[in-house]
Amino acid sequence: MKSIDNILNAIMRNFYSLTPWLLRLGLGISFIFHGHNKFPLPPQKLIDYFGFSSELASFVAISELSAGILLILGGFLKGHVGNLVTRFASSVIVTVMTFAFTLAHSDWFITPKLFMSEQIFLVIIGLYFFIRGNN
Repeated sequence: MKSIDNILNAIMRNFYSLTPWLLRLGLGISFIFHGHNKFPLPPQKLIDYFGFSSELASFVAISELSAGILLILGGFLKGHVGNLVTRFASSVIVTVMTFAFTLAHSDWFITPKLFMSEQIFLVIIGLYFFIRGNN
C-alpha cells in the first residue's frame, strides 16, 4: 500500500499547482452562469420572487457575473494585486451566498438540509479564496 501511495504522490505532485485552479474555475464559472442567467436587466424573476427593486435586482446580477470573472482573473494577476482581486471577488461571493441563504433558504440554517445542497460549497470555496487569496 505504501508503495502505491508513493507512486501516486510522485505522479500527482506534478499537478499540485493546478488544484487551486480547479476550485477557482469551478466557483468562477458557476457565478458567471448564475449572474448571466439573470440578464437582461433588470432580472424580473428576482423582482417578482423577492420583491427587489429593479436597481437591487440588477446589482445582484452584475455582482454575481463580476465576481465570477474577477475570481478567475485574480488567479492570473501576480503579487498583492492578484491577492486583492481574488479576495474582493470571493468576499462578494460569500456575501451574495449569505443573503441567498438568509432570503431564499432560511429554513436551511443548522439543519442537514444546508449540508445536502451545493450552495454550502459555494460559500466554503468562497471562504477558502477569501482566506488564502492567491497564496
